[in-house]
Amino acid sequence: MGSASANTRDESSEELSATLSTAPVNDLPPEGMRIGVTGWLRWMWRQLTSMRTALLLLFLLALASIPGSVLPQRPVDPGKVNQYLADNPGLGAFFNSLGLFNVFAAPWYVAVYLLLVISLAGCIIPRTRLHWKAMRAQPPRAPSRLTRLPESEAWQTSADAPAPQEILDATAEQLRSRRWRVRREEFDGTTGWVSAEKGYLRETGNLLFHIALLVLLFAVAIGGMFSWRGQAIVIEGESFTDTITQYDSFKSGQQVNVGELPPFSFTLNDFRANFQEGGQQAGAPRAFEADVTYRNEPGATPEQQTVQVNTPLEVDGAKAFLVGHGYAPVIQVKDAKGQVIYDAATVFLPIDGNFTSNGVIKMPDNNPQLAMQAIFTPTTALDATHGPHSTFPAANDPAVFLSAWKGNLGLDNGVPQSVYKLDTSKLTKVGLKGLRPGETWTLPDGLGSVTFTGIKQYATFDIAHDPGKEAALIAAVLAILGLSLSLFIPRRRVWVRVSTNASDSEGSTVEVAGLSRTDEAGLRPAVDELVESVRSVAPPTAADDHEGSPNGN
Repeated sequence: MGSASANTRDESSEELSATLSTAPVNDLPPEGMRIGVTGWLRWMWRQLTSMRTALLLLFLLALASIPGSVLPQRPVDPGKVNQYLADNPGLGAFFNSLGLFNVFAAPWYVAVYLLLVISLAGCIIPRTRLHWKAMRAQPPRAPSRLTRLPESEAWQTSADAPAPQEILDATAEQLRSRRWRVRREEFDGTTGWVSAEKGYLRETGNLLFHIALLVLLFAVAIGGMFSWRGQAIVIEGESFTDTITQYDSFKSGQQVNVGELPPFSFTLNDFRANFQEGGQQAGAPRAFEADVTYRNEPGATPEQQTVQVNTPLEVDGAKAFLVGHGYAPVIQVKDAKGQVIYDAATVFLPIDGNFTSNGVIKMPDNNPQLAMQAIFTPTTALDATHGPHSTFPAANDPAVFLSAWKGNLGLDNGVPQSVYKLDTSKLTKVGLKGLRPGETWTLPDGLGSVTFTGIKQYATFDIAHDPGKEAALIAAVLAILGLSLSLFIPRRRVWVRVSTNASDSEGSTVEVAGLSRTDEAGLRPAVDELVESVRSVAPPTAADDHEGSPNGN
């Protein structure tokens, strides 16, 4: 008998708990029933649009993205891909056949991505419709046996307790004041009840999280197809035009036509860098500013702007961020006849925090071909341990230390070389010399002369166009908000029933019960709070107050 009662109680609890969810139920046809082609398609659609499948596809997408982070990718660095294929001919050919050198454009990756989007959309749309109906519907009727629910309590009121209708009215008012949605069944002379529900925002947050995830997937896809980013070094007094040849490095999405980049341009008029002069943080950067003149298109009216670290130049849908800087010593080289064969500001790359910098100058048109390796020191120091180096990043005492070479630079064989490196395997060293601004070094063997004429600064700009970035940011914020709502807001229902027996004139029977699909630990305090408020209106008899509730709670 006790087992049958427990089973009935569990079935009642499970039936009521199931009504708390707005997720669609995936019913399978009875065993042995022929469902036909339409039925199989419907079954496959339900499998695809289940949350379990969506989670599996999300895991597969993350797994498929790993090769794109580990292996070189053609859109980013085709040279590294070719080098990998040359170094690993067997494995490289296998990876290439799978599309692992262009993962994010591979058909199998796009298929997983599209299936994930379809699966999420198929999960979200019916759940949103059901949740909308649930929010507009009234709380459910009170179950016939409240004391069989997991958390319940019942007592007998005293003969002088308020009338059942007054108890129900007071209970409904208290629940409304606590932001519960309330439904009432008026007392009909025998029984009456109040049903209340709260926590709809839990399912709202769950849906918001999944909708935001879907938007995030769309934003990432749009960014992956239509975004582009490149870096360019611009020396003071020189200009940058948004064409592919002006970038030092560039990568773009699959749908970007590099021949149709926005036609803006800008000139770096002046660059200023301030560093802390003393104290424990001497040399620490304090401010970077770049004064530029820009045009939206050729022939447009020029405009001025000061670009700072957190204040990019925004023009024609692109943003130019100031991400670095350095020095460009101005070196003039003359041949044996006194003709100028090189006269330009040359970018030197810093190798430490005090901007000790390395640079290379190549003169392939001279006979013989000449080249120079150089070290630039903004605030010069020289010792036997470190050699020439800088002790402060500002150009307080600049100098350049040159190593001259002659011979074959290897530029005539068609193999590209880095402008920042010099292959000295086929060169002969001519000599070494340190120069201050304005000083001239006469090269040995009548090769000409080198003059350190001055110093300019350069700025490194990261120029990007990402049409999906704002949408992705908003979606990420909404996803966090939705996840917080779904984790911290419990979904609960409570009922209060008041009933009387015509043959009993000593008061009414009050039953209070609650149900929660999640957060069972927090349900009992909520029921106790409701019991306390109802008892303040309809106190139990002395015997009931001493014995406790029928179910032992």
